[in-house]
Amino acid sequence: MQNSKNVLAIGGAVAGGILILSSVFVVPAGRVGVVTTLGKVSKKPRLPGLNIKLPFIQSSHLFSIRTQVVPEKFSTLTKDLQVIEATATVKYAVKPNEAPRIYSTIAISDDDIYGRVIQPSLLKSLKSVFSKYELNTIATDWNNISTLVEKSVARELNKFDYVAVKGLDLTGLKIAEEYRSAIEQKQIAEQQLLRSKTEVKIAEQEALKFETLNRGLNNRVLYKLFLDKWDGTTKVVPGINGGTPPVIVGN
Repeated sequence: MQNSKNVLAIGGAVAGGILILSSVFVVPAGRVGVVTTLGKVSKKPRLPGLNIKLPFIQSSHLFSIRTQVVPEKFSTLTKDLQVIEATATVKYAVKPNEAPRIYSTIAISDDDIYGRVIQPSLLKSLKSVFSKYELNTIATDWNNISTLVEKSVARELNKFDYVAVKGLDLTGLKIAEEYRSAIEQKQIAEQQLLRSKTEVKIAEQEALKFETLNRGLNNRVLYKLFLDKWDGTTKVVPGINGGTPPVIVGN
């Protein structure tokens, strides 16, 4: 009889332990929990720390809210129909309050978020931006193009409001070697043209300065300069027909 009571006590303790363990779960730092009740998704996410749920009725699912960094190799066409290849590294983070909506509508784990949420918007934005610019502009204004892509991706993702874009980097631009050489030659020609225009402008300024100075050197000014230099005794040669100032020639 006593043995039966001991067995029942042990069984009750075990059942109680299982019940308690099934009633709590821990959400680690950098994550949020999504709780479902017989398949129905709770609207509010569970925050990091110890959380309580109904045993056997409710289930918990974790999503990372840390910033994710994912490189995406892509190829696309430019406005002048040149094929380029590069890598777009997008940085994003799941919005904590949107985790339940993500679970109920688009992804049940972190692994599905990039492929179903980020990647389509990223590729759409890359195609949209690069199709507006010729290759020469893209190659010479790469940083500005990267900023335009980041803004475009953010706009696309804001339509769904699942994640926040933290940044985007474009690297590893690859273009045909013959086109790269043509771009470099064009840049050299533009620099040479700019240098020539600058030299012409300098020459024009010098000529204008000389012309202004020459106009200012009339007979009165020259005569004044003569008087400033003449000591009153040094021999001078009179001007021609009185039209020009005398010239100091020495003793």
